[in-house]
Amino acid sequence: MIPITAEILTVGTEILLGNIVNSNAAFLSQELAKLGIAVYTHTSVGDNHGRLAAAMGQAMGRADIVITTGGLGPTLDDITKPVAADFFGLEMEIHAASHERILERYKGRALPENVERNALVPKGASVLPNDNGAAPGICIERDGKTLIMLPGPPYEMQPMFKNYGVALLKKNATRVFVSRTIKIIGMGETAVESQLRDLIEAQENPTIAPYAKLGEVHIRLTASAADESAANALLSPTAEEIHRRLGEKIYAEDETTLAETIIALLKSKSHTLAVAESCTGGMISSDLTAIAGCSEILREGFVTYSNEAKTARLSVGESILQAHGAVSAQTAAAMAEGAAKAANTTIGLSTTGIAGPDGGTAEKPVGTVHIGLYIEGEGTKTVSHHLTGQRNEVRKRTAILALDFLRLNLRTMP
Repeated sequence: MIPITAEILTVGTEILLGNIVNSNAAFLSQELAKLGIAVYTHTSVGDNHGRLAAAMGQAMGRADIVITTGGLGPTLDDITKPVAADFFGLEMEIHAASHERILERYKGRALPENVERNALVPKGASVLPNDNGAAPGICIERDGKTLIMLPGPPYEMQPMFKNYGVALLKKNATRVFVSRTIKIIGMGETAVESQLRDLIEAQENPTIAPYAKLGEVHIRLTASAADESAANALLSPTAEEIHRRLGEKIYAEDETTLAETIIALLKSKSHTLAVAESCTGGMISSDLTAIAGCSEILREGFVTYSNEAKTARLSVGESILQAHGAVSAQTAAAMAEGAAKAANTTIGLSTTGIAGPDGGTAEKPVGTVHIGLYIEGEGTKTVSHHLTGQRNEVRKRTAILALDFLRLNLRTMP
């Protein structure tokens, strides 16, 4: 099966200068992967007519689909449209519907200078409406190649692509592509690949692509077939085999987050939760409260960074702190139980550790973390880790590991 290939061409000198992060390329790559379209190249080019023309020509020569972002506005440095028009030998013309949308957008206000130039498009091109800005998207199809031009601001580009670009790409597709993402915690990318090596080496349809995330590994399965039902039928046996091999290391699929998984488990088992955080500084509570419905299970979150706070808020005994230190399994256990008792919940979850870059010792090096879990009627458990990475990496990985420790224990509970 010969894949449909795409290239993403991001336009703007500000990207090359590092003034903005190129999040557009990441977003489009993820969305194209869901469609089964292989992205082989990312290119960024500044606001220079000659260099953009060369980059566009190269991209159109090696990819079936080229998607540009940026350079569609009304100023002199917005050159993507005229470069594309020159490339295809097309004149520019006012697109009436886009012009009307611009006038309606600024109804009752003075029109900004040159804003109506946003309605200029290459003659004969298809137009993608911009529901969040003035510059419409543009699509030109010729000789089996497709060029899609999208605006640069993500809040304009992302909904335009999802609402209009995806349908446009699907319209001419002779096959459908369906993807499933399997999410794993507790194994590194190398270990996951080792467990699945024979499947990966034999892959054809579906394809199997493991990739590392901070604290997690995701496996993207993509199948191509005549329709969605047939594609899902191809995916199922491979997904089932991966679940069989990796078991409890898999916490969810597709868009479901770890926090959503935790909240669903707590609700299903009628538990309530309190969280006590030292080194993670509220990250766990933040992840949970980002999910609607969290208030049904999360009663209280404590950020007890100092020893005094651990004693005053969580009733951690001074004798424990003196004998074992704030970064210890004993303190983590006392924090978890103290949080549950203080908030009157059935479960308490805690973190304490040395995130760095300073504070480590030979006995407790930077990256030492302890996680505590108190469950009413079952007592307290702890787990310890020695993590690597920068300060915020250690903190985030600790938060992930703490939630996963809770998940694994909830799975075994009635």
